[in-house]
Amino acid sequence: MTRHFSPPSHDASIMPAMLIEAARCWREARDKHQPVQPSLYARLSRYGHGMLAPVFDSLMTLAEGVAGKRIATGNGPTLSKDEHHLIGLFDGPGLSSGDNGLTVSLDCAVRSLRILLARPIGISTARLAA
Repeated sequence: MTRHFSPPSHDASIMPAMLIEAARCWREARDKHQPVQPSLYARLSRYGHGMLAPVFDSLMTLAEGVAGKRIATGNGPTLSKDEHHLIGLFDGPGLSSGDNGLTVSLDCAVRSLRILLARPIGISTARLAA
């Protein structure tokens, strides 16, 4: 069976930029011991996705749990290794399930966020959920 999906809309290019902005905002708020979700809400509202602040907060917390270390962020246009990994989670096939509950949870969070972000920007949700 062959499936055909429409290509991502031009707006899909904002996903990596928004993900990196959210990751850096999350890291900064955590490091300064400030409330994370209000900071994320303000940053994500620029893209019309402020209500996803709790989702991004959970995603980043799970990413640290799976990595077993603090997620490092880059500066300006320079991406950290962890930021490249986050982008890869969204661009790639997902994580291998394994027996680790945190890994399974992170994979589910990534898939859920793909779906939530796809709806407003017009990407086929069938393609992202696969």
